[in-house]
Amino acid sequence: MYCQQFDNGLILLAEPMDWMESVSYSILIPYGPVLDPPELAGLASLNCEMMLRGAGKRDSRQFLQALENLGCETSEMVAHLHTGFGASLLADHLLPSLELLADQVLRPHFPEEQLETAKQVVKQDIFSLEDDPSRRVMLELQHHFLPDPWGRSNLGTLESIDCIGIEDIRSQHARYFQPEGTILSIAGKLDWEAVRDKVEELFTDWKPQPLVLPKEKIIGSMSVHLPGDSLQTHIGVAFPSVPLRSPDHILAWSGVGILSGGMSCRLFSEMREKRGLCYSVYASYSTLKDRAGIYCYCSTGAERARESLEVLLAELNRLRFGVDEGELNRFKIRAKSTLIMQQESTGSRSGMMAQDWYHLGRIRTLDEIESAINSLTTSAVNDYFAARPPGPFHIVTLGPEPLHQPGAFSVCG
Repeated sequence: MYCQQFDNGLILLAEPMDWMESVSYSILIPYGPVLDPPELAGLASLNCEMMLRGAGKRDSRQFLQALENLGCETSEMVAHLHTGFGASLLADHLLPSLELLADQVLRPHFPEEQLETAKQVVKQDIFSLEDDPSRRVMLELQHHFLPDPWGRSNLGTLESIDCIGIEDIRSQHARYFQPEGTILSIAGKLDWEAVRDKVEELFTDWKPQPLVLPKEKIIGSMSVHLPGDSLQTHIGVAFPSVPLRSPDHILAWSGVGILSGGMSCRLFSEMREKRGLCYSVYASYSTLKDRAGIYCYCSTGAERARESLEVLLAELNRLRFGVDEGELNRFKIRAKSTLIMQQESTGSRSGMMAQDWYHLGRIRTLDEIESAINSLTTSAVNDYFAARPPGPFHIVTLGPEPLHQPGAFSVCG
């Protein structure tokens, strides 16, 4: 495993996986919706879309064809404080693919004649929420659970997207796309010295700039209902947890794995198998740098929505009373299976490396993570949840009727 920090602040991470014939890269750039003016919500997503429309010496079609000629399977994301790009490809094509990445990051065209088309793409994602109530609920839950600006959706609104001009995109890119805080991680079959020299050649002239984050403010509500003309009710619940950089992270993660992740886990067993309350139910762990949360979701028939919410909250509260050896062992097996699959995917590994560096300032080896999983004990997990019981709960529902019960939604407040 290799790490190089260049003079301009860019971090390059690389993990050779010589048994692979492929390679993947992930780049995290510190620009996301938290840095956009509220009246221009969605600007970061529109910026990302426009960055796919020509760069360097290539117009939009030529740029996309160049990626395809190298066999790149590409991805992009915008979330919170980051814009990310990634690609998986054959190892022989890595260096020329990095040339395309440098053009995309440093020299995007932002063609004004394609702005309206790009806006339509972003708007389609907003329109899709009407057909995806689960996503709509979880975005609303994030908005109320996290303080502004961290709870902002990357989508924006139809009105804010209409307000964005090409100069807004160009100025945000010029202001926030910078090497300081940018992480480029590469995993797979690679020659470290050749990769390091190529990245230095391509990105050495990229100039750093100071990054000032906006002040946080609490704007959310503990209980929110979204009216919906449907026979179903969608329920989202969130409560605080510890971030990835906390030494207790593995304990919080184990609790999520005991709640959700398999058919023997608590939420599936109690809510679907035993009671037939819902078809879909899950819990997940989400972390920012300084805070984290456990998010839960279920969809149920409107006539059983209140019962579903009560059972969901009861199962969350039951964590404070402990877990048993069998539950913890099943979680360990699932977690280690996930690690093995990540080890077999260069894309998963490059993404994990970038996330680790952002949150921890170092890269965890798979052996380190496996060792932490193996060292978990029921007494440690039970002590953690006794000291940090789930709650207070933020709840968002979408359906024909609100489920509000005064005092029922918050354990601690």
